[in-house]
This record gives sequence, structure tokens and C-alpha cells, in this order.
Amino acid sequence: MTIQEAIELFKNHQNVTVRKSTIRSYGKFLERFEERFAQREVVSISADDIGKFLEECAEPLNRSTRHLRYAQLKAFFNYIIEASDLDIKNPCNAGVLFKTFKNVYQGQRKILDKETVDEIIFNSRSARDRLILELQARCGLRIGEVLNLRASDISGRKLMIQEPKSGRDAEVAFMPEHISSKLTEYIQAKKMSPEDRVFPLCYTAVRNLVAGLGKKLNVKLSPHDLRRHSATYASRNGVPLEIISKVILRHQDLKTTQVYLGKISDTEAIRWMDILHGK
Repeated sequence: MTIQEAIELFKNHQNVTVRKSTIRSYGKFLERFEERFAQREVVSISADDIGKFLEECAEPLNRSTRHLRYAQLKAFFNYIIEASDLDIKNPCNAGVLFKTFKNVYQGQRKILDKETVDEIIFNSRSARDRLILELQARCGLRIGEVLNLRASDISGRKLMIQEPKSGRDAEVAFMPEHISSKLTEYIQAKKMSPEDRVFPLCYTAVRNLVAGLGKKLNVKLSPHDLRRHSATYASRNGVPLEIISKVILRHQDLKTTQVYLGKISDTEAIRWMDILHGK
């Protein structure tokens, strides 16, 4: 497969899965990439090729935009490798590229403790709202994945995530038994048909819901903070990084998962040493 063919495939995928603003963001940048590598085979593109191209394109740009261009190319290759079942590594995953085009430092990410999350969920007024919150905070779903769920996507304790962010056709997420039972009961009570959306809401409505619940506890909160909590809570309870990355968050790169987990305090580090080796 040539880069020209791959870009056409990627654009077709974007046309049905992402917003127009996202497509526009990729537009001119992908055109430049195609001009440079159109007839090259995807498997022949090296990290060095990527680095030289990005340096030429991103040299006059600020650091956050340089990171965006790197992330866009990485997403492109992730999709093509997965969709075409190519037996290659993403050339954008090279450590030197990750360091060169890393994002600006934004400070330590906010870590929510379990008690705060439990109270936020408890304060939600309806079964619908509580399920939305729990699917993020307990199961690690992205808010877009929650809102796109249809009744037919639920099978026991498994959730089929259609057209996920990774570019795969589908992914599987898992639920604790008590959430699975509540979700099944909710769908049955609403008498949903298989194609009905379980939560027919827009992102803005959920963002306002989450922000409002956080405000009651004097916590600035977004839906994505709940997904991040699912990872940090699992990590603090000894779940292996690979499980957090591949099962809970469904990341393709462990580095992305590590960003979610935040820093370990001295107290936390000592606690784990005591657990592992005794006092």
C-alpha cells in the first residue's frame, strides 16, 4: 500500500467517524505529507523520514502545534497499521520523535481520590446519570464511547465499542457485575430496541452535568477526569500497567497510559515498598 492509497483510506474513515473541524485540522498537513511520500510504500517510511518531514513542516510553529502535527501523523499510522493488518511498528513511536515533539509541560494532572468520585456518583439524581458516570469512572470509557452505545452493544459484562478512537472496527470494554446488572435493567426498563442509543445526549449536556456535580464539592471536573480516575485507581490498587493500558484504557502505547497515572508521592512509594517487602 502506498502513502497515497493510505491517506485516501484514512480520509474515508475520518468522513464517517470524526467532526468536520478535525478533518480540517488534518487537511493541509496530510496534503503536504502526500506530496512528499505519495508513491512510497507505507512499510518503507522510517522514523528518520518522519522526523525530517516534521522538522520542515513544524519549524516555525509553537511547541503545542508541533506536538499536534506529530500526534496527527501518529494517529494516521496507527489507523493504517490496524486497518490494513500491517506487520510493522508505528514509525512515530521512536523515542527520539516522542522527545523532540513532546507537548509543553502542563503541570501534574489532577488525580481524583475514590471518596470524591464515589460522592459525585452518589449525588447524581437519576439512574441514567449514575450509569454514565460509572461507565467512565469504573470502566474507563471515553465520554464519546458512552454516548455512542446502543442497546445491541451490551452483552453480559462486555461492551462493544464501535468505531473507537484507535481506528479499529471495534473494541471490547468490560464492566463490574453490579454495573452490568444496572445497565441491563435500565435498558429493559426503557424498553429499548437493539439499535436505540442507550444515552441519547450530546457531549455538552454531559459536560454540564459533570461540572455541576463537581461544583457541589468545590472540584473543577470534566468527563475525562472520570476516565483518568479509572486508571489511577487501578494503578494504586496494584493492577499491572499492561492491564490498565490494554484492557481499561485500551491505549495502543504504554507511554500514553503513563501520562494518565500522574506522579507517585513519597508516601505512596513507601507504602508500596512495605506491601511488597514488609517493613
